[in-house]
Amino acid sequence: MVTMSFPGLGIGTFSVDPVAFTVPIFGGLEVRWYGLIITLGIVLAFLYCSFRAKQEGIVFDDLLDIALFTVIFAIIGARLYYVLTSLDQYHSLKEAIAIWNGGLAIYGAIIAGAITIFIVCRVKKINVVKMLDAVAPAVMIGQILGRWGNFFNGEAYGAVVEEGNIFYFLRMGLLPNIKSYSTMFYFHPTFLYESVWNLVGFLIINALYKKKKFDGQVVLMYITWYGFGRMLIEGLRTDSLYVGVFRISQIVGFLCFVIGGTLLIVNLLKARRAVLDQADYRPTYEKLTRLRTTKPKKISSEETTESSTEQTDSKEQKE
Repeated sequence: MVTMSFPGLGIGTFSVDPVAFTVPIFGGLEVRWYGLIITLGIVLAFLYCSFRAKQEGIVFDDLLDIALFTVIFAIIGARLYYVLTSLDQYHSLKEAIAIWNGGLAIYGAIIAGAITIFIVCRVKKINVVKMLDAVAPAVMIGQILGRWGNFFNGEAYGAVVEEGNIFYFLRMGLLPNIKSYSTMFYFHPTFLYESVWNLVGFLIINALYKKKKFDGQVVLMYITWYGFGRMLIEGLRTDSLYVGVFRISQIVGFLCFVIGGTLLIVNLLKARRAVLDQADYRPTYEKLTRLRTTKPKKISSEETTESSTEQTDSKEQKE
């Protein structure tokens, strides 16, 4: 059981069980809230993606194939990323693949998922950039819900939050699962921060989707938005994965923000310049086109003879 509270929000002490229910097979198979929430996130993400994919002209059967491969390899990537950044915790292959004991990293899922989408789209001759645009907001849905799986596990929280901090009203009280402890400590609920950050980003990106200026704009907005938020929120967490003294997720978040933001600005400027160029040159082009299509009138030999005769007669009359 996880005992917690949110006194700043008027929520007193309560307890939650990470296990939703137990299936009476294999000596009792536990089904955890984390797994159920992740599954719900995948289903809702797929439904949203199917809606956007249709707008991008992607056939549903192709989307289904992409989704099947992407979900499988995204989970493998999430586990592989976590294991490779925490090798000191694993001493055998069995421990490394025991995903039911916990240990997934969202960046691993995103990287593996993106690679899978790229490969499948190339094989099926689907526009990769359009597919990524449809997928990006869907991934945010999974992230919004997935962080609430951390809530039920009593994990992914930050450092102790001191009174006077601007986020003190959101403090999360946690009672350590140790019998000798009876004091509740108050931490930054970083799982909540990230869930809300992704929700705001999803609403903004979803509102701008139909107004995108170029293919790839949506996925770049996602990378930039998520990278910036994760870069800041990761600095508050106490369970970060490290390489030396550096928090891996914070570095990756920073790189996503810088690279994604730069590419987004550059491509928006290019799209804007293209619109202005088109507006400037269209009148000139249309004028030249009219001049080229206007052919000089052909004068027949009879008309030439008549004209010459008229000119001769006119000359004689003057004389």
